[in-house]
Amino acid sequence: MIPTEVISLEKLGPNGYWLTVKRPFDFIPGQVVKLTTSSTIAPRLYSIASGNNEPHLSFLFDLKSEGELTPQLIELKPGETILISPAFGEFICKESSAIWVASGTGIAPYLSMAKSGLSKGKQLIHGVRYHENFFFHDELERLLGERYIKCCSGSTVANMFEGRVTEYLQKATNLPLDRKYYLCGNPEMVVDTREVLLARGVAYENILAEIYF
Repeated sequence: MIPTEVISLEKLGPNGYWLTVKRPFDFIPGQVVKLTTSSTIAPRLYSIASGNNEPHLSFLFDLKSEGELTPQLIELKPGETILISPAFGEFICKESSAIWVASGTGIAPYLSMAKSGLSKGKQLIHGVRYHENFFFHDELERLLGERYIKCCSGSTVANMFEGRVTEYLQKATNLPLDRKYYLCGNPEMVVDTREVLLARGVAYENILAEIYF
């Protein structure tokens, strides 16, 4: 594990946080790190959410009040130190055309990809319960335009699909069957979305997943 310095911690919405630290290594957009505040607390996996051309690393996370790590993360101050592993993982989008699907903070790897100049030819479908959890939606709309689709299951908001990402995919007309689908988010969303895509004719090998617990 590599010690690195905290630059900032920003609260996003009712339960989200954006942690930025000094960057001690290179990475490929879509990769993760192990992260902890102390050698006495088990590290957790977090996707890097910053672009690979930025001088720092950023991470998006929700506070889990019953958890061991996130209550410690939200107390971090600039200048303090956390421990992170080198970046690793194979959730890497190499295709010129693909569909990214996320729930909640599962937006993180796609945010990194988009910030790194990989949004061309991609469609992003992001599902949350409440609209205030569409973090960085202005930037994603700028980078993806109409290819950024927001699905909100807990409130009705203009210019958003009312329902879950699975419902959007079930109802979508002309769903591309020959593209790679990247899924990132909670286990229920990933499993249910895979089942929907398979039922609609997407090949199993065209579905890649990263689960957030």
